[in-house]
Amino acid sequence: MDQIGPIELNPGSQTPLYQQLFDVIASLIGKGALADGHRLPPTRALAERLGAHRNTVVRAYRELEEAGFVVSTVGRGTFVQRPEGGVQLPAATADGAPAASGIAWGSLMSRASGAEPLRRAERFAREVPARVAIHLSRMQPSDDLLPDQLFRRCLDHVLATCGPKALGYAPRAGVARLREQVAADLVHQGVSTTPEDVLITSGSQQALDLLARVLVNPGDALIVNTATFTGALSAFTAAGARLVTVPSDDEGPDLSALERVSRVGAKALYLMPGCQNPTGHSISVQRRKGIVEWSRRSGVPIIEDDYLSDLHLDGEAPPPLRGFDGDVIYVGTYSKKLIPTLRVGYVVAPRVLRQRLEPLKQASDLGNALMQYALAEFLERGYLRAHLARTIPEYRKRRDALEQSLRAHLPEGIDFRRPSSGLILWVPLPEGVDPHAVFEAARDEGVLVMPSTMNRAGDVLEAGIRLTFCAESAERLADGAERFARALTRVLGAHPGESRQLDAAEVI
Repeated sequence: MDQIGPIELNPGSQTPLYQQLFDVIASLIGKGALADGHRLPPTRALAERLGAHRNTVVRAYRELEEAGFVVSTVGRGTFVQRPEGGVQLPAATADGAPAASGIAWGSLMSRASGAEPLRRAERFAREVPARVAIHLSRMQPSDDLLPDQLFRRCLDHVLATCGPKALGYAPRAGVARLREQVAADLVHQGVSTTPEDVLITSGSQQALDLLARVLVNPGDALIVNTATFTGALSAFTAAGARLVTVPSDDEGPDLSALERVSRVGAKALYLMPGCQNPTGHSISVQRRKGIVEWSRRSGVPIIEDDYLSDLHLDGEAPPPLRGFDGDVIYVGTYSKKLIPTLRVGYVVAPRVLRQRLEPLKQASDLGNALMQYALAEFLERGYLRAHLARTIPEYRKRRDALEQSLRAHLPEGIDFRRPSSGLILWVPLPEGVDPHAVFEAARDEGVLVMPSTMNRAGDVLEAGIRLTFCAESAERLADGAERFARALTRVLGAHPGESRQLDAAEVI
């Protein structure tokens, strides 16, 4: 009994007392504090010690036995259960690691696994100094904008009503309830679709990875913007795609440039029409129609990544590309507008393509049924609309605070466009200015930003800095903008006209 040590139960907690006791004893067993075969105190004695009802201890012991932590024998007591079997570990080195056999791993790696876009984030993986407090690079909502209580209600309801079914694998195409809700949500946004068109994925990143693997053979061309989403670059490069870039103007991808690359045999054109990452620009309605017409003439399909659907801050959202053409492959996610860790996305694709995507999805993972059921419940209850009604005005407020502070403090000659949708504000840099030098200077000022070198797709660097306004309050955004402006002023003043562009080997 002494081995258990002091136990404090909290009667005022929402967690029942028996469950609190279960958690304490299970933790002690899991950590090895209670040895195999150790006899637990009798239920009556432990109840008296805790000042609890004996039934509390009896129920905790029973659930410990059902979970495999203990074994009870009538007349003898309750004992910590000794695990069956065991594994003989190999000899360890001096630092405790297993001895290595000397396999030449470098010669076994695939070329794709070492592709340059996959290594870009390494320079951002360094430990951030304590003085760096303001994040203008993070693409996830701040904690106060996460619907934790609403989602908890949905999780509790699913576990109570679905039971073990919610803890199993999801169907290959996704839970039917969720596919129905996603289709209804997309119809609300102007994307004509049915539940049968929807394939549920583990976030939009997996959707892009699956599309790359279905469409691309090593060496195949795939058309992207000169600067685009680094996750897409990673997925396409890992599949062996040869990236062909097209520049953009204020309305979107240059149509004459698209015409010039029509004959490269591209497998697809990848676009983010609603809020392009990293620039935050939205493609005009007229340009969207022109791109769809080009796709029909050239026979090159469009992958539309609408990762920030519904997050439109001003005016009416333009219709999605898929609203003009049913052959557009539409990718979306609930991570950015709802919960990052949800990891539920989807792809809407023509049937012939979807038939190839589904078995690949199953080969990648078997689906998180619990999250899919919970999200379906969330959507069925109308919580998403209520959540957006609360968060969009706050994002608008944060964007305005960031914009006002930038206009007040940026050096003369630096201008930017006010974003009408999404969570990104793009600050173009003068020709010849090194974006990574600006990143480093901003870090020294205590603010994190994203240099466009992370998003470079080809030989031409679209120099700029991506700022986000979702992870910080309006007050901290204003402060961060002032710090960033100070850093940019220092970079421009230190090397006027002498900053250099990074060559391909230096791009992160």
